[in-house]
Amino acid sequence: MFLNISKEINWLKENISELKDITRGIERETLRVDCKGNPSLKNHPGNMGSTLTHKWITTDFSENLIEFITPKNKSINYIIKFLQDLYKYSTKNIYFKERLWPLSIPYYNNKNTKINIARYGNSDIGILKEIYRKGLKNRYGNAKNIIAGIHYNFSFPLNFWKKWKNIKNIEEQKKIISTGYLGLIRNYYRVGWIIPLLFGSSPALPINFLENKINKNIKFKKHKKNFLYLPWSTSIRTSNIGYNNDIEKKILKIHYNSLDEYITKVKFAKNTPYKKFIEIGKKDEKGCLKQLNTNLIQIESELYAQIRPKQSIQTKEKSIINSLEYNGIEYVEIRSIDVNPFQNIGIEKKQLLFIDLLIIWCTLSKSKMINTAELHNINKNWEIISLYGKKPNQSLFLNDTSKKIPIIEICKFIFQELKKIANILDNFLNKNIYQKSCLYFENFLYYPELSYSSRILKKMKRYGFKTTGLKISNNYYYSNINKNYSLLEKKTFLKESKNSYLKKKFLEKM
Repeated sequence: MFLNISKEINWLKENISELKDITRGIERETLRVDCKGNPSLKNHPGNMGSTLTHKWITTDFSENLIEFITPKNKSINYIIKFLQDLYKYSTKNIYFKERLWPLSIPYYNNKNTKINIARYGNSDIGILKEIYRKGLKNRYGNAKNIIAGIHYNFSFPLNFWKKWKNIKNIEEQKKIISTGYLGLIRNYYRVGWIIPLLFGSSPALPINFLENKINKNIKFKKHKKNFLYLPWSTSIRTSNIGYNNDIEKKILKIHYNSLDEYITKVKFAKNTPYKKFIEIGKKDEKGCLKQLNTNLIQIESELYAQIRPKQSIQTKEKSIINSLEYNGIEYVEIRSIDVNPFQNIGIEKKQLLFIDLLIIWCTLSKSKMINTAELHNINKNWEIISLYGKKPNQSLFLNDTSKKIPIIEICKFIFQELKKIANILDNFLNKNIYQKSCLYFENFLYYPELSYSSRILKKMKRYGFKTTGLKISNNYYYSNINKNYSLLEKKTFLKESKNSYLKKKFLEKM
């Protein structure tokens, strides 16, 4: 964790132009709610297109959980503006009196709160997607599945890998690049908790969100405004309470030491029955499927993780894991980002700049293999950060030992390294954006009251959980309802909506 990478920093300085073609993309989830803050029971607005085939706007778990997907692009400004246009378009096209919820954690009144699972039509793929979501509901309940987040997709250009790894044999290229991405992933697991520490925005829960399944070891405080919170929490969403399960941590225990190991364990999970899910049953009394199967995971997407290796699915492959096996790792998906309630699109540019720096550092830094003891400590560290990260003098486990180091000391070292990379990038771009991002978030360490989690908790203590969400969502609604698009046009959205229905119709005839 504390290796000196002066040699690697010097290499980056000399080869900085190899990073100019980094590609990025954002996926942002947001819940449609009614005027009282309750999850909407209405279907996805039909005029917004088919959720099965629309390129940019779909649904995740439920009909009311919208997901925006930007195209991959080399410009952060482009994907930010594209996401803003998707937000504006949806604001203009959701149902009357509905709003887009600005928090990761939804307002969930009680365990009987109804949620309509997303539907995708009568094609084979549409039916499969719906049954998969039925399985998620039966396995984990509605509440966890409507938690919203941000996913950041990041891919290094091929020339970077060729130079960095000195690739000369084209036949070894796929393997070498995958090994490089896995080193990045291992280092992200070691220090990536800094993302929820700095960006976490979910320190509180509605009173009935957990459906009486509160871990007795976690001492929630009940506020007089009728919600639960943890004073030092950064991101309940990324904890075991939130959008998470124990399959990877307690059963699979993926170390990310090789692509073969990852593929083998994911295949094992897809093909191994699990008692808990066998008890749910595969079909109901009418013979309708309750889940795709009774295995540890139904499909790869059910494997929750803070970061995932990804590869675009090619025509000949039927699944993500097959595509990874044939083609290697193409990019990584950062999944540990809460929705930022202080931005209508859920994220801001300075966050993406900071994540860029962290990814580059994790890639340049030496990355030894993770052993079982270290994996255990890694999981503990992420949970500590999520639930108690802002606690004064809080410490984390170091590598695979029982030794603990104060978070502030680790973060000082991380920022010291990130600033070196920021300086190199800013000099190349002739700007000061990366260094400003570093300085902005470094202040959160010394003044935790400035952090997103502290600021949103302060609002909740004043107005309550539901009212805070409604105030923010109303503000964003009225400030965007009449705004013009930055990149796209209304006719572009109408064309994509029409095309999405034509594609869906074609699939249903196959």
